[in-house]
Amino acid sequence: GADVEGKDLVIIDDMISSGESVQEVAKELKKRKARRVFVCATFGLFTNGFARFDQYYEDGIIDGIFTTNLVYQSDLLSRPYYHSIEMSKYVALTIDNLNHDSTISGLLTPTNRINNFLEKVKNK
Repeated sequence: GADVEGKDLVIIDDMISSGESVQEVAKELKKRKARRVFVCATFGLFTNGFARFDQYYEDGIIDGIFTTNLVYQSDLLSRPYYHSIEMSKYVALTIDNLNHDSTISGLLTPTNRINNFLEKVKNK
């Protein structure tokens, strides 16, 4: 692949269970001199606990972790590297659309929402 030296990178996975796969990738990216490494996943289960993630953060291997709040987050919320992505509104909109026999295609195609967000950021 491309040279990652000095770049900020995002590792995307569907789920963090034990976390070994994202940790291995993050370690390899740092060996290749990536600037910052962020991990994003839909479900953060952390079945092996947080100790290794805490160490990776302290060692500068992982700079941040983002997961949705679709699972119980317990002690995770107190970690300085962790960012919870709020999904309640999205779930509520999905249920509302389904209850009213409406399509959810607008919810699944976020282009308009992304463009609106970018426009807000640009105008600040």
